[in-house]
Amino acid sequence: MKPPPFEYVAASSAADAVEALRRHGDDAKVLAGGQSLIPMLALRLARPAALVDINGCGDLEGMAESRGVLTVNALVRQRALERWARERAPLLAEALRWVAHPPIRNRGTVVGSVVHADPASELPALLLCLDGEVVARRRGGERVISAGQLYLAPLTTSLESDELATAVHFTLPPAGAGWGFAEVTRRHGDFALVGCAAVLALDGGGAVSHARLGFFGVGGTPVRSGPGEAALLGEKATAARLGEAAKAAAAALRPDGDLHATAEYRSSVAATLAERVLTAALERCGKTE
Repeated sequence: MKPPPFEYVAASSAADAVEALRRHGDDAKVLAGGQSLIPMLALRLARPAALVDINGCGDLEGMAESRGVLTVNALVRQRALERWARERAPLLAEALRWVAHPPIRNRGTVVGSVVHADPASELPALLLCLDGEVVARRRGGERVISAGQLYLAPLTTSLESDELATAVHFTLPPAGAGWGFAEVTRRHGDFALVGCAAVLALDGGGAVSHARLGFFGVGGTPVRSGPGEAALLGEKATAARLGEAAKAAAAALRPDGDLHATAEYRSSVAATLAERVLTAALERCGKTE
């Protein structure tokens, strides 16, 4: 099947792309890596009147780290971040290894995956766990949207139709923090049935001073677990405490059932994965990787 006809707009700068989005509004889609958009066009699940191609926008290239915050611009491919993160942010590297397959990561962009907002994807959950933000530009200015304010429903964000996501920010874990990541899929590269990520840091007395716990594949949006984090902060990080936090986090989830897995199965797996990633995070605390 071929996509329905559309106007092709080859933007040469972010300002050019923003102007095209202002002109076409809800009838436009942004093309960067095309990881999700191209299949949706081919299946006619998306029927934009205009396709705004930002691959020629040199001002949307590149990454930069400053004061513990990593800025990833809109044309950075997932594979580029995966390679960068192996030494600097192993949680990101590990999560990206689970995203589809290398040929797709060679083309797919980090920002594109974040704002596509698939609730079973890895990167939106990491944006929550790493106190992330999305920079959105429109004609006349830009705003910064926190991860907690971004995701509204499956494939739906708070970005307006005339806004271009130009970059994402990830706050890198504090020094000495440990991390864990796990997901369950039918085959490697499939969307996750359930996934979980965690970051833990301890103070000098061994109590948890920093806790982030996020899930994906357990509802309409990625989830950052307030109950799970609250059960850990200020407490000694014992195995029993981690288990209690995992149970509290899973109990607060409201996963949906579908033809791939029941809601009960997803809840059970979420509790298991949460305990597993918290244990892995604790084991890595204070270690240099």
